[in-house]
Amino acid sequence: MPGNLVTQSATVTCAHQGQAKPASASPRVTAGGQGVVLLPTPYTVSGCAYPPQSGGPDATAQWSSGTTRVTSLQQPLAIQGGSGSCLPTGVPLTCTVTQTRVSAT
Repeated sequence: MPGNLVTQSATVTCAHQGQAKPASASPRVTAGGQGVVLLPTPYTVSGCAYPPQSGGPDATAQWSSGTTRVTSLQQPLAIQGGSGSCLPTGVPLTCTVTQTRVSAT
């Protein structure tokens, strides 16, 4: 499934509106002047509103599906619309805003 590449400056959130930021981005591939995120890159989630007594808040996240034909450093890339999850709650990771000039499958 094609999708816009997720960059390091993309708006990525957990289901509880916590902001997720990638630990790093590809040093070799950029889109819109920003490094793209490799699929195995971990995210740190901050500002998750899910209460601790209910199993939250989300602290980390990672994409689990992304590109299948395009890679960087022999790793698939994260795409908007790809699937990912947050820990410890398991809710989806969502990219709501990213660059729109480069898409990949």
